[in-house]
Amino acid sequence: MQHRQIRGLRAAAPVAVLALALTACGSDGEADPATSAGSEETTAATSTPTTSEAAAEAGSRLAVSYEGGVAVLDADTLEVVDEFDSEEFTRLNAAGDGRHVFVTTTAGFQVLDTATPELTDVVLPAEAAGHVVRHGGKTVLFADGTGETTIFDTDALLAADGALPESETWTAPEAHHGVSIVLEDGTLVTTVGDEESRSGAVALADEGTGDEIASSDQCPSIHGEGTAAGEAVVFGCEDGALLFKDGAFEKLQAPDDYGRMGNAYVSETSPLVVGDYKTDPDAEGYLLDQVALIDTEAATLEPVSLPKGVEYTWRGVVRGPDDLAYLLGTDGAIHVLDPATGELTRDFPVVEPWEGPADWQNPHPALIVHEGTAYVAEPASNQVHAVDLATGEVTASVELDHEPNEMAVALG
Repeated sequence: MQHRQIRGLRAAAPVAVLALALTACGSDGEADPATSAGSEETTAATSTPTTSEAAAEAGSRLAVSYEGGVAVLDADTLEVVDEFDSEEFTRLNAAGDGRHVFVTTTAGFQVLDTATPELTDVVLPAEAAGHVVRHGGKTVLFADGTGETTIFDTDALLAADGALPESETWTAPEAHHGVSIVLEDGTLVTTVGDEESRSGAVALADEGTGDEIASSDQCPSIHGEGTAAGEAVVFGCEDGALLFKDGAFEKLQAPDDYGRMGNAYVSETSPLVVGDYKTDPDAEGYLLDQVALIDTEAATLEPVSLPKGVEYTWRGVVRGPDDLAYLLGTDGAIHVLDPATGELTRDFPVVEPWEGPADWQNPHPALIVHEGTAYVAEPASNQVHAVDLATGEVTASVELDHEPNEMAVALG
C-alpha cells in the first residue's frame, strides 16, 4: 500500500558503516558495492549564515568528490576553498538553492554547505540514497532501499538553520532503484518496480495523495529522468523511452530490439532531449558511440551514431548554452551537438585522450556546465579545468591532491 506522511526532517550525525550497495546512475549500473569509511562529523556554528546572502557573498562554488573526501572550489578561479573527509565513494547532487550540495553516503543524503563552507551533520537518512531531482521549485530525493520519495521546497533549505526543512514523503509499494519528480501542478510522476526488476511509471495527483492519473508498464528497466519544455517528462527504457506529457504516457520505441537509454539530458526550454544509447547488452565496458535524439512534441526517438573515435560515458553529456548538447569524448575534446540534427558542429580539445572505466564508479573524465562555462574533471592528471564554451578557451585549471570524480555546482 502506498504511504505518505508530512514531517520535519531532523539532523542526523553521519555514522561509519560496513559495505552497502550504493545506487548507480550510469548507463549500465543498477547497484554497485562500495566500502565506506567513517564520515567526518561537524556541527554548524551559531554564526553560520542561514540565508542566500552568504551564498551570494561566496560566489559560485564547485564541489568535487574524490576517494575519501570532497573539495569545495571557487568556480571562477578553481582555487580550493576547503576539503572535507567523507566516505570512500560518494555522489554529488546540487540541492538547487544555489548554496547546498547533497553528498550521497551510506547514511543518506548529507548536506554540504558550499558558502561557509562546511560538510554539515545534517543528513536525510536513506537506505541506498539515490536520485536527486530539482524542478518547479521542489527538490525530490529517492531512497532505493525503501522506495521512499521525499519532497520539499527547494528554497526552504536556505532558512532551515541547521536542519532540513519540513518535507512530505511518498512510499512506493515496493523498494527499487527509482526516481520521482513533482510537476508544477503537483503531479507526482514516479517509477514502478521491485528489487528484481522495473517496469514503468505512474502519475499521481496532489504529490501522491490524490488519484492515479495515468500509468504505463511499457518501460522495462526504467532508469533516469529528465524534464523538457512544457513539462514533458522522459524516462529511459531498455527498448527506447517513456514520455509523460499532458497527463498521459506514451512509449517511444527504439528501432533496435535492444536499444537502451539510461539517462536523459534535457533543457527545460527545449522540447528536444538527448539520451545515451546502447544496442549491445553484452558489450563490455561503459563507452558508448551513439546518442538518442528525442522530440517530445513529435513523440519520436532516433538513434544517431557519433564519428569514429568519439565515444563517451553517461558522465560526459550535458545541456548548455542555446539548448545545445555538449559531449566529452574519449579523444579529449568537448564536442558540441545540435539536438535538432544530431550533428557535431564544433569541438574544443581540453584533456588528453582517455579510456573507459572498468567500473561505472571509477574516476574517469566528467563534464558539467554552469551558464557559459564547462567544468571538466581529468583524473589522469588530478586536474579540473574551466572552459569558456563561447571560445573553447581553458580559462582556469587546478591540480588537486586526489583524483577528481564527480562534480556539482552551487550557483551562488
